[in-house]
Formats: sequence, C-alpha cells, structure tokens
Amino acid sequence: MVLLFRVFTDVFRDDDLSGWVKAGWALFVIVLPFLGVFIYFLARGDGMGKRQIQHARHQLDKVDAYVRQAVGEGGGSVDELAKLSELKAQGDISAEAFQRAKEKILR
Repeated sequence: MVLLFRVFTDVFRDDDLSGWVKAGWALFVIVLPFLGVFIYFLARGDGMGKRQIQHARHQLDKVDAYVRQAVGEGGGSVDELAKLSELKAQGDISAEAFQRAKEKILR
C-alpha cells in the first residue's frame, strides 16, 4: 500500500511527464496494482529518489524564502547585533555603549 502511494506521488510530482502519461501510469497502477508498481519501479525507479530530494529541496527553499520575508529588514539587525556582541565580548566597547547601540539597532 505504501509503495502504491509512493508511485502515485512520484507520478504526479514529475514535471517531465505529460498529463496523458501520468493518467496512463495512474490507470495502470489502479487496474493492476502489483504489476503496475513493479513495472513502474523497473521503468522509472532510479529517478524516484532524485525527484524526492529535488522536491524536499524545493520545499526547503520555499520555507527559507518565507522566513527571510517574515524577518524582513530585521535580518540585517541580527548580524549587527552579533557583531556588536562580539565587540562587547572582546572588550572593545563598554556595557553602556553596547546597550545604547543595541537600542538604536532594535528601533
């Protein structure tokens, strides 16, 4: 059952297949599930892992883009705060100067 679901997912996720080919594979797997899944693995199984990894990377890119958008201009302030914290840790600036600069960045 899991293999059947994996085959359906792979068939409809693959952009290289036309709609008719997708429909053909789906019909073949529905009518003859064991034989259909077996033949699908023989014919297209080598690319299933690659397509799964490509899909996962695409989803991760979308999440990264969303996070970057949600952070917006505040993303630069994170870097500035990190640099400011390093300066304080090294003793280059005082605690008071650190607080003033931090408040300035967060505004």
